[in-house]
Amino acid sequence: MSKILVSACPLGDPVRYDGQARHLDSAILDELRAAGRVVPFCPECAGGLGVPRPAAEIRGGDGDAVLDGRARVVTEAGADVTAAFVAGARAALALCREHDIRVAVLTESSPSCGSRRVYDGSFTRRALAGAGVTAALLRRQDIAVYNPFEIAAARRQLFRA
Repeated sequence: MSKILVSACPLGDPVRYDGQARHLDSAILDELRAAGRVVPFCPECAGGLGVPRPAAEIRGGDGDAVLDGRARVVTEAGADVTAAFVAGARAALALCREHDIRVAVLTESSPSCGSRRVYDGSFTRRALAGAGVTAALLRRQDIAVYNPFEIAAARRQLFRA
């Protein structure tokens, strides 16, 4: 049975940096959960960051640039948390391999999970096109990554995989 990796915060888990959840009300997601096809995951927690934690953004690019060593993930106070974000991305990939997951739905704008955009590192909520660290790593391994607004497309991909 094919499974889908889903960011834990839209599933209602209070794992966001601010200790909140970002619950996604979706009949499709409810159906997939009831069928046992959802594998919840928070790469930031898996990378060793606590809840709550300081907000972080990618400075100098996006997740691909982080993976290539050209950008860093930092907090507003300037603490470098790149290693935790990379560790969380690697843990997500290991989980996908363990469960033969080929589709993921990840929270948009997150420096880990953003699939289409991430904040630019200025902490002014300015976004740029690009992926978070986990989304970038999963895509490099041919795992289809969607955001919560694309759950119907993710479901279609899941049943094609």
